[in-house]
Amino acid sequence: MNNKFLYIPLALFLLLAAALLYQLARNADGDDPTRLESALIGKPVPQFKLESLDQPGKIYHQAVLRDGQPLLLNVWATWCPTCRAEHQYLNTLAQQGVRVVGLNYKDSRQKAITWLNTLGNPYALSLYDGNGMLGLDLGVYGAPETFLIDGQGIIRYRHTGDINQQVWQQEFKPLWDKYRQESGL
Repeated sequence: MNNKFLYIPLALFLLLAAALLYQLARNADGDDPTRLESALIGKPVPQFKLESLDQPGKIYHQAVLRDGQPLLLNVWATWCPTCRAEHQYLNTLAQQGVRVVGLNYKDSRQKAITWLNTLGNPYALSLYDGNGMLGLDLGVYGAPETFLIDGQGIIRYRHTGDINQQVWQQEFKPLWDKYRQESGL
């Protein structure tokens, strides 16, 4: 048997190790694999026709998100533990004058209403996306996800995961201030 064949497993191991190190170095340079880009950034909110969460039969269209001022569209559900974690901070933002629209996603309407009655309702408007079609059109991977929408109904930013003080200050607030200023507020 030729001794050269004994080096093949070592060479394969070294190639695999080099590939893993390359990926680690690439991610350390800012290519965050948890960051989910949205193809909708810079585009209008997709067309929709959804009922109000708490007023079945009352229908809203995408124009409700184009009222001349920026807003947060928060995708949430009662089955989502992270949504519960972020809920209090959303209440705080709403008390500070941030307009938040809730999109209840693939959830039980009654459970969602009970949740808001118990934990407080930060939403200026609550839309019910029981079958998840608007979420699908938005490219939602799960809850919570939050979109910053400018006063013209254009999606400007998307965040996957909960909003907390750090996320608000670092990611949302600079954009929020920019789009508020652009809208003359």
